[in-house]
Amino acid sequence: MSEEKKPMKGQRSVKSMEAAKTASKYQKEWFFGLQDRVAGGEPFAYINADVPLEILRAMDIPFVVNQWWAAICSAKQMSPRYFNFLRENGYRDDLCSYCATAFAGSMDPVPEQGPWGGLPRPTLAITRLTCDSQGRIFELLAQKYGAKFYPIENTIPTIAPDRWWEKAPDNWEELYESERLDAAVEELKGFIRFLEMETGRMFDENQLIKVMNLINEQEGYYKKARDLIADTVPAPVTIADTVNAVMQAQWQRGTQWAADHARKFYEEIKAMVDTGHKACPNEKIRLMWIGRGLWFNLGFYQYFEKKYGAAFIWSMYLAMGADAYIRNHVEDDPLRALAARFIGMEDFLHMPPWNAQWFVSEARHNKIDGVVYLVPENCMQAVEGSYFITKRLEDAGIPVLQLRADPVDARKWNQETMTEAVETFLQDRIIGKGEKR
Repeated sequence: MSEEKKPMKGQRSVKSMEAAKTASKYQKEWFFGLQDRVAGGEPFAYINADVPLEILRAMDIPFVVNQWWAAICSAKQMSPRYFNFLRENGYRDDLCSYCATAFAGSMDPVPEQGPWGGLPRPTLAITRLTCDSQGRIFELLAQKYGAKFYPIENTIPTIAPDRWWEKAPDNWEELYESERLDAAVEELKGFIRFLEMETGRMFDENQLIKVMNLINEQEGYYKKARDLIADTVPAPVTIADTVNAVMQAQWQRGTQWAADHARKFYEEIKAMVDTGHKACPNEKIRLMWIGRGLWFNLGFYQYFEKKYGAAFIWSMYLAMGADAYIRNHVEDDPLRALAARFIGMEDFLHMPPWNAQWFVSEARHNKIDGVVYLVPENCMQAVEGSYFITKRLEDAGIPVLQLRADPVDARKWNQETMTEAVETFLQDRIIGKGEKR
């Protein structure tokens, strides 16, 4: 099967900010550089998105993030090829696609045909134990590549404070129980020891402080951009513009390039607002997309603009950058600040009522008329909280459409069925109720 395939019927081309083009170009060049480093004998880590990558960044250990690689493989139309290998090798091919893409790709007899020459062979495979399936998939991937597998323990909250996003930057001890933070700091120390022993590179706390402060700078610009989009009607950009620009730079966080890119991203949106640019000039309906990006078909988000004036203006990628990452007072205790960043990601994204309350707050902030919620049935983390999220939004008067679809496996997507579902939702639940701006 070839890497590329023709666009889906009804799929429109994706708009692109300069920031998105810049991010894509940089990411490709960075990846080629990473391949050269690995070919030269450097260690290489394949990690899950909720792993504290700041440690690897501070130690200058090359890494690729699982979710980014799955998105790239999907965007390059490689997922059908890879998931067929699962079936051919005796595995179920309906494993969680985000987690299993690299494992499936490891079975490719010609791995260099993968995106940009394929994923280098990892020497380290690292995940957090937030999901039983995810842990096992990473362990199998490590075995396939001959890499060292390192699992990081996950803890769960026993409290659910209101409006976590207001407490996250400064009030860590109030947001999390102190013993939970204590446990996370010890996990970080163990992780550092593992990396030092496996790579021969030494951890430098001053370098971590620099990394953490660069991330605060980057996410600060995302916060300004998120708020600007929320406050501007019609919106200057939609998620078709912003998702790639933000998502790719998030995996470079902790670098000067990522902080500079976030500033330029915000400045580009601010210039659009100042000049009166409108992403959807006939905007009548503002939509929220909850869930992972539809990576193989980003043009889907634009399809409803001309006919209905319905613009997808919110996704979790920019909003999570704005609310979930910033941790101030890093110099006081950098490991505890980092612990306070990464231990809450699972809560914020998948744990009701943490996530449901935030979604409602963001919907109101962004003047959202309706929500389209992508629920991948092969990911229990996503499925288990979907009822509570939907109910909380509906109780707040915000209609929700659940789309049962896979974000990276194009084999399971039916363009006509999904388009019809969104159109019916717009007509019956939003337009039919007279909810027009």
